[in-house]
Amino acid sequence: MITQEKIERINILARKAKTEEGLTEEEKAEQQVLRREYIDAFKANLRSQLEQIEFVDKDSK
Repeated sequence: MITQEKIERINILARKAKTEEGLTEEEKAEQQVLRREYIDAFKANLRSQLEQIEFVDKDSK
């Protein structure tokens, strides 16, 4: 599960990466880990939502 603090950290690192200073190697590694965790959580959530979809044929009773 991705927490609000982790999302905020992802955003902080993204903003810092766009600056002239850039990211250190440690920050780049942290950013990759956090992004992967975010993507995995997103995929799990989407998969869960899709599994809840039930198709109903309007002609069958």
